[in-house]
Amino acid sequence: MKFSQEDVILIKNLYLSKQCGARRALSELPDRGWKLGSIDSLLKRIRKTSTIVRLPGSGRPPSSHSSGGPCAQSGGQAKKAWVSSLDFA
Repeated sequence: MKFSQEDVILIKNLYLSKQCGARRALSELPDRGWKLGSIDSLLKRIRKTSTIVRLPGSGRPPSSHSSGGPCAQSGGQAKKAWVSSLDFA
C-alpha cells in the first residue's frame, strides 16, 4: 500500500515519540486503512536508515530496465546464435 506523505510522517512520529510498533499504530488509528505488513516494512526502513526519504541512486540503475535485452532487440537472433555456437561434440 502506498502511504501519503502525511501518513509516513505520522507513523514515524508515533514510532519515535511513543515507541509504537505496527500493531499499536494500527490500533491508535484504525480509520486509516493501513495494512500491518505495510507499516512493518515502513518501520523497518525507518529503523535501518533513520529516514523516510529515498536517497538519490538508491534504486535500479537506468540501464537495467531498458526496453529489452539483446534477444528482444534482434528478435531472438542473439540467443539462437549463442546456442548454435555451443560445441556439443
